[in-house]
Amino acid sequence: MGEKKNILTYEGLRKYEDELHQLKVFKRKEVAAKIKEAREQGDLSENAEYDAAKDEQRDIEARIEELEKILKNAEVVVEDEVDLGTINIGCRVIILDMDYNEELDYKIVGSTEANSLKGKISNESPVGKALIGKKVGEIAEVETQAGTMKYKVLEIQRSN
Repeated sequence: MGEKKNILTYEGLRKYEDELHQLKVFKRKEVAAKIKEAREQGDLSENAEYDAAKDEQRDIEARIEELEKILKNAEVVVEDEVDLGTINIGCRVIILDMDYNEELDYKIVGSTEANSLKGKISNESPVGKALIGKKVGEIAEVETQAGTMKYKVLEIQRSN
């Protein structure tokens, strides 16, 4: 079985590429200098700076590996080509929460980019799944522990 594709918007792809570049070019050198400096202080067995620098190095390398894996399996959604007739990844939707009579504004993104605090919901989340494929005027139903939530699609827009 192949690895899962990481669906990204162009903005998400650029963010991950920039972070990877930062880590590889600047952070690695910075941590290597900290390790070198800590080594020069002598006894490594009781050297807290050395241990902290090695931990930071381990964290950076793990994040680099994670980012490389995300980017290797990335599939970029070209937002300018998103069909605005139906909801799909890469579009912005304005929906009406029918229980609370409240308008919500979301960008539908792949799971690696999701950030509900910034209004980015995953196509794999319950709400995202229910919205995918819906048209303006249609109602998406989402089963939650609190019961069925209903959202009416008001608008579908380009996210950029």
